[in-house]
Amino acid sequence: MKLLLFVTLPLYLLDQVTKWLVLRFISTDEFVPVIPGFFYLVQVHNTGAAFGMLKDNNLFFMLLASVALILVAVFALRGAFADAPSRLGAALLVSGVLGNLTDRILHGYVVDFLDVVLPWYGHWPAFNVADSAICGAAALFLISGFVGGEKRVSSP
Repeated sequence: MKLLLFVTLPLYLLDQVTKWLVLRFISTDEFVPVIPGFFYLVQVHNTGAAFGMLKDNNLFFMLLASVALILVAVFALRGAFADAPSRLGAALLVSGVLGNLTDRILHGYVVDFLDVVLPWYGHWPAFNVADSAICGAAALFLISGFVGGEKRVSSP
């Protein structure tokens, strides 16, 4: 419950407030330099998944997000998040999924606004606070898999 109040809710609110500010103050054809040549604020409407894949599948991703939230709740009730990395990962995952689901419900797309330019790649696909939370959750779940509290059994 503490993680819900101190991690999930603040990150969800940060995600929604930043997206509201972007929709209000940045047009879809504007690049606002934060660190010129490297980091910009933009407004991108994403109806697909990460990197803009599977565009125009908003309903599918709304259903997928709802299923993911239900599964996280079921896993939490069954004690699946026993160690600190997995508990924090679950809190981050819920905030990210809820943030992007809220966008899909309110706008019909996810608002992405963080644009990074990598010298060897060019423009990385725009992302948002919710996407960052989901990536952080994935990293924490991986860490939990390697350093989790349960004793591992080796195969014969």
